[in-house]
Order: sequence, then C-alpha cells, then structure tokens
Amino acid sequence: MIIKNKVLINNVIEKPIVMDVGLKSDNKPKPIVIFAHGFKGFKDWGHFNEVMDFFITNECVFLKFNFSHNGGTVEQPIDFPDLDAFGKNTITKELNDVSSVLDWIHTTEELPKEELDINDITLIGHSRGGGIAMLAASIDVRIKRIITWAAISDFESRLPSDLSEWKAKGVVYIENARTKQQMPMYYSFVEDLFANKNKYKIENAIKKANQPHLIIHGDSDLTVNVEEAKQLNEWNKNADLKIITGANHTFDVSHPHQEEQLSEAAKKVLTYSLAFIKKMV
Repeated sequence: MIIKNKVLINNVIEKPIVMDVGLKSDNKPKPIVIFAHGFKGFKDWGHFNEVMDFFITNECVFLKFNFSHNGGTVEQPIDFPDLDAFGKNTITKELNDVSSVLDWIHTTEELPKEELDINDITLIGHSRGGGIAMLAASIDVRIKRIITWAAISDFESRLPSDLSEWKAKGVVYIENARTKQQMPMYYSFVEDLFANKNKYKIENAIKKANQPHLIIHGDSDLTVNVEEAKQLNEWNKNADLKIITGANHTFDVSHPHQEEQLSEAAKKVLTYSLAFIKKMV
C-alpha cells in the first residue's frame, strides 16, 4: 500500500514548512530520502512528483519540502505568492528548515515507526539546495549521505562584485523568467552570509563532512557550470562524480512537466542516485 501525506511543520521562529511524505508500506524499515529544492524552486516544480514516485516505488521513504521562505504559502505552495518572505530568506533559515525536517522525522507519530530507518537518511539537494545539503551534512550527523544535483560550489561568488547599491537600498530585484515577477532579495541575505563566512563556505563544509557524497551534473548546464562539480570533487576526492553528457541545469526537464516520460538525463540522475543509496545500505 502506498501512503502519501501532506505535512505541515509549524516552526516557532520561522514560517511553516509544507512537505510531502510518501512510502510503500510493508512493515519493514526503509532508507529515508529528503529532497531540497534550489533557488526560485519549490517542491512541486517540474518532475519532482515523479521523482517522489520513483523513490517510493523503489522502497524508500521520500520527503520533499518547501523551504519556509521560498516564496510559497501553505495555501499556495506552488510559485511565489509571498515575495516578501522570499526576499527575507537566508542560508541560516534554510539550514534551520533542514534541521526542522530532520527533527520531524525523528519524532513524528504520523508515520509507522517500523517503516522508517532513521539511521539511514540521505539528503538530496538541487542547485542552491545542493549547497545547503553540503552545509547541513557538515553540522548534522543525522544525515548519513548526501547527493547533489547540479549543485553550486560557493555562495559568495554569486554576489555582485559591488554591494554598495544593494546595501544602500536594502533590496535588489531579480526577474523570474517564467512568471515575470520581480523577486526581491533583501540585504539581510548578504549580512547572514558574511556573519557566517567560514561556516557557510562550501569548500570548508565538504572537507569537514565525512558522509558518502554523490555529485551529479550536466555538462551543458548554463546556470551552474559543470566545473563547479569538478571543484567539489577536488575538495572531496572520495566523492563519486557523475557527469551527464548534454544535460542542462534541470536535466532537460521544464516546468510545468507535461511530457509522459522523463528525459533521459533525468532518468540517469534517478538511476545513479538510487544505486548510490542502495549500495550504501
């Protein structure tokens, strides 16, 4: 029997976290897979529902969630109705969200305990979510392995070289190419990053973390260059690196996902990821 639940984690400090949880019930403990979306992303983007079905079918407990300040709401978790929250997002907030999801897994009574192997938790992150996954793994031993899809290798290098105007105005706006929204980013993001400069440096995190790590990247990624994946692999030579020829930043999937089949690149990502999880069990 397939069990799928919509879950709401009410944070005391932050906005709620909206999450989907699914598993195939067979009264046996299963590895747990948590998926973290990237910048301007959300849990229902593109093919992420198919990703969930894939892992459930292959006997994993799967959780995908919206970061509390990704711009979505409880009522409208798709797209970005709450641009003010989007603008107030920080790395610290996203790390706190990951910790809250892990806390929920360890304490929930909404899922049968016998179905969960809480000692086998994989964190998957796409794009900026991959950066968050690497930081989280360096500080939280509950994460047993990490898989990064088209992940960034650094946060600071993505900031403008001249921050004076951003600091003076307190906000910059980024256009969403799909929705055409002008999406704010408040200077608090920069302040948070600089206040935790060493802690939030991905190079430091990946060298500190000792969990098994699978790096997957497309060599036609125009958003995060494949050289960043190679750099991650240089910092952790024990990581597994899979480069998918011809694949773009979203592994040749767009939103909304209307095709009947996943792209070949997306299929490879799932196959590599599942094999990595299963060989480590």
